[in-house]
Amino acid sequence: MSATFRRIESGLAAAIARRFGIDPPRCTATPTPEPALGDLAFTVAFELARTLRRPPRLIATELAEELGRLADVRSVVVAGGGYLNVFVDRAAFLAGQLGDPGAPRPGFADPGKVIVEHTNINPNKAAHIGHLRNAVLGDTLVRALRYLGRRVEVQNYIDDTGVQVADLVVGFEDLGGPTPSEVARRPGRFDYYCWDLYAQVTALYEAEPERRKRREETLHRMEAGDNPTAALAADLSGRIVRCHLATMARIGVTYELLPRESDILRLQFWSRAFELLRERGAVHLEAAGKNRGCWVMDLSGDPEFADIEDTQKVLVRSNSTVTYTGKDIAYQLWKFGLLGRDFGYRRLPDPPAGHPVWITSSDGGEPDAPAFGGGSLVYNVIDQRQAYPQKVVAKGLAALGFGDAAARSHHFSYEMVALTPACAADLGMALDAEDRARPWIEMSGRRGLGVKADDLLDRLIERAAAEVRRRHADLEPGDVEAIARQLAVGALRYFMLRFTRNRVIAFDLDEVLAFEGETGPYVQYSVVRARNILNRLREREGVGEEELERLVATGIPPSDPQPPDEEWELALLCSRLGEVVADAVGKEEMSGIARHAFALAQSFNSYYHRFQVLGETDPAVRRRRILLVVLFRAAMERALGIMGVEVPPRM
Repeated sequence: MSATFRRIESGLAAAIARRFGIDPPRCTATPTPEPALGDLAFTVAFELARTLRRPPRLIATELAEELGRLADVRSVVVAGGGYLNVFVDRAAFLAGQLGDPGAPRPGFADPGKVIVEHTNINPNKAAHIGHLRNAVLGDTLVRALRYLGRRVEVQNYIDDTGVQVADLVVGFEDLGGPTPSEVARRPGRFDYYCWDLYAQVTALYEAEPERRKRREETLHRMEAGDNPTAALAADLSGRIVRCHLATMARIGVTYELLPRESDILRLQFWSRAFELLRERGAVHLEAAGKNRGCWVMDLSGDPEFADIEDTQKVLVRSNSTVTYTGKDIAYQLWKFGLLGRDFGYRRLPDPPAGHPVWITSSDGGEPDAPAFGGGSLVYNVIDQRQAYPQKVVAKGLAALGFGDAAARSHHFSYEMVALTPACAADLGMALDAEDRARPWIEMSGRRGLGVKADDLLDRLIERAAAEVRRRHADLEPGDVEAIARQLAVGALRYFMLRFTRNRVIAFDLDEVLAFEGETGPYVQYSVVRARNILNRLREREGVGEEELERLVATGIPPSDPQPPDEEWELALLCSRLGEVVADAVGKEEMSGIARHAFALAQSFNSYYHRFQVLGETDPAVRRRRILLVVLFRAAMERALGIMGVEVPPRM
């Protein structure tokens, strides 16, 4: 939202108060369908008609007279039954945008902390392509919230006592292979070895079903702690977590806190939550039926669970082990500062991205640790299959009397990532005729059918490097590698954001890396074009960045002619970034930011092909067009920064 628009909105609100002697409603400007109708439209006259009991067109006519006196307004037209269409002083608007293109509307910031939990990979094997979607969505939400002025804490929950880790422990203890230390000393990646071992354990259970008892025994020992099995589980999960952090660092994703489930158990977070639930009568011990001996939460009669057949949600199994949902209720209480207990915290030594990372501890912590938890708003970025458990978590908070916290618990859900058959074959997956006829190939971690995140990144970088070498044979190998990495990561992140989060993505290498169409490279290239124009200005006329900044600071003289529609539409798109980001966060739909970036790139590329910038002979027009390029570059770099997309120096 530009300063010009905010002044017009404020001016309209003041005019309403002055003219009619009432507290004005919110006066929000919206773009008109086409520039010929005006630059902004207001519908406030229709709302005032109900209060003032007067025709909206008559009200709009009086307000048009008031608006016409504002310095930022060229003229006002009353349209239809009472629309206020405002023609803005475009030169003043463009000059006002140069200092802070697309800045968010003031007042969005809130002093409360926002906690965003994302990625949350089971620490039993290498990360896969689906985890990349979670991380990119979560990281973009974090960047968007921070852009809007919110204070954000980023958490990556480590389920180090879960079933998947237990299965990995069974693999190391029962299959007679090397120890974790021996695996770590071998060539190859530790998490890749565990990927294959986990699939072997799944096959073992299928061949010998009685072996599943080993999983239950292992889980009990892991939860009890202070035994060799628990120590092995801790060692395995710790090694794999570091692999996951390194993988995510490759795409620019970092975290501040790694809360561990083992610490939740040892610090008896669940015991405290269970005590509170029992006191409120929110759980009961089932005396008969399939849940006999279990502590359950009764969800019957709650409209949120009307479509659920089994409304008796088990929180504690008959063997006294706590379900994931039970532990999540305790963890969610801690996130809001409602549990009355806290972790200790220790720094993670040598974090892969160099960004400080803290990890929870159940045996004390470092005295200078930051204050974690205690959020006023919580986003849990977890796939849509967890919709039911996430509803139960919110129900648990509400049952404890924390209805406000339950309402501020957001399940940021998303759909799975699949592969097109062509992509699956390219990545080395064996496909039969039936597979090749499918629209996409689903993956299964338990069976080892999937694409490791690092393998996918390597293949994207390899393909991007080939294209960079084809286009720029003069580049040094190090430069090719750097540009290829920026292209590949940008392409990946844009593709993960491009689709609405509740749509299945069919990943395709060719589509992701295409330089034309709605892709990351297309958007990146628009910025490279803008930079090239400014670089030529520097080379031909000696206009350096400092002089360019002075040119921007000086702005557009009031005597300059009004920018034509083509320039106005581009400037208007640049100015809308703040609104777009606020809308994306409000709707929990990051694809809106990607769509805006694509529209902005299209607008600039069309402008670039139709109009001269440095070759323009009219000094006033040339100056304005240079400033418009500066405006576009700043707005697009900011939009891409929110999406975590870097722009390479050449493409």
